[in-house]
Amino acid sequence: MEENRPSGTAMRAALHRAAHQLLDRPPIFEDPLALRIVGDEAVKVLEADSENQQRPMIRALRASLAARSRYTEDALTASLARGVGQYVVLGAGLDTFAYRNAHPSLRVFELDHPATQAWKRERLAAAHIAVPPSLTFVPVDFEKQTLAEGLSRAGLDPAVPTFFCWLGVTTYLTKSAVMDTLRFVAERGAGTEIVCDFLVTRESLQGRECAMFDRLAEVVASTGEPFLTLLEPAEFERETRALGFGQVDVVGPSVLAPRYFAGRIDGLHVTGLSRLLQARV
Repeated sequence: MEENRPSGTAMRAALHRAAHQLLDRPPIFEDPLALRIVGDEAVKVLEADSENQQRPMIRALRASLAARSRYTEDALTASLARGVGQYVVLGAGLDTFAYRNAHPSLRVFELDHPATQAWKRERLAAAHIAVPPSLTFVPVDFEKQTLAEGLSRAGLDPAVPTFFCWLGVTTYLTKSAVMDTLRFVAERGAGTEIVCDFLVTRESLQGRECAMFDRLAEVVASTGEPFLTLLEPAEFERETRALGFGQVDVVGPSVLAPRYFAGRIDGLHVTGLSRLLQARV
């Protein structure tokens, strides 16, 4: 992303989440703040653009974003019973979990580039969405500060088990940056968990998904945020396990489809373009 400008990817993801609330019944992922945070004008555009929103690629993207958010928050809920007391949203964008957090004892840290975070805070104020005391904003410019420094300065307690959410980010980083972040999480020790998503290599796809991949790559490159890292699932699982995670699962359509999409009559479904990785130390 460009210096002093918020991430365009963050807004696009937020618009897909908002469209999911408007167009898909029942929603896979219920987010009552999704429409408010994108703003009334954006909602009007989505409503007027409903026909375009039903194009196969856009529906597939919307389904993927809904499924990854639902899976992550389901995993977070399960982790609370195992003693997790802190939740870190890496590259938070316009994520709204902190503002509908039903667990008062759970501390939430939203980490993002300073420009994107300042933009988000403006949108929160405009939408009259209150910032709860359980939330800490963590602005980090990685050219000037490390992830560890930013979180330490924000007050993340190293003694408290932490769940990391990292969605919609890895594809736009270098492979070394992806592995460095996972290494940092692994080094936090027992009880630490993470869910992240990643885009698979084009060679992992077939048929219509190849065409969808090509079109998506073209669109994001045209916005100045091109794909940098594509991962082969089995290899990525091995590499993550080698960092010290005791449990690593790669989650794709074979898990997400029966769990969240069974019985739908609207044809909404996930594709194989992306996977989720869930890892626990």
